[in-house]
Amino acid sequence: MSLQQLPLGLELRNPTRLHDFVAGDNQALMQSLRKQLSEDGETQIYIHAPSGTGRTHLLLGQCNAAREAGWSPVYLAAGEIESLSPQLLEGMEQYPLLAIDDIDQLAGRKDWEQALFALFNRARERGCRLLFSATNAPAKAGFELADLSSRLAWGITFRLRPLADSQRQRLLIALSERRGLEMPIDVARYLLQRYSRDIPRLVALVERLDRDSLAEKRRLTIPFVRSRLAS
Repeated sequence: MSLQQLPLGLELRNPTRLHDFVAGDNQALMQSLRKQLSEDGETQIYIHAPSGTGRTHLLLGQCNAAREAGWSPVYLAAGEIESLSPQLLEGMEQYPLLAIDDIDQLAGRKDWEQALFALFNRARERGCRLLFSATNAPAKAGFELADLSSRLAWGITFRLRPLADSQRQRLLIALSERRGLEMPIDVARYLLQRYSRDIPRLVALVERLDRDSLAEKRRLTIPFVRSRLAS
């Protein structure tokens, strides 16, 4: 199955980049991701953390980095493929990098667990690099097939550490700068006090503020931001 044959929505998406990710206390993880694309890099990386911490950003960023390096990566979101046939995984080992997001959403599905186990064996023989994300560590991900749980723990496992508020402030400011906006530190602090700390929601908020500030020709001030949050 070629990348073009994958169901709609499963192909590589927006140009998410690893260097856009505010690493915080996750420097070892970032180093391992960069090294995974080298000849002696990790063959398997498993990242676990609650939702909204940037796991999807890392998987998409790694796939885009692989593509820029001349690889042909594949990204799959488990929540989007769980209603499909596990035969989708057949032949995936031919790609140099396979990233499966929220893999624990397939836990408890006997057909998917068996298909994942078979994929592991084929990928190991073929030299396919594997990258997974989940809410919990392999042993607590809910998989019933013991051999599959052990395979998930074969490589290196990282717990994605959440950003501190000061790091989230820097993230908001950096996201704004990339859009040509100036976000004062007091505005960033106000947003974290009055809005969600969920990273995807913060990213979406900056996109919205960018559109609104352009439309109204307004700077990012607390009164302006307050009016946007109330609308």
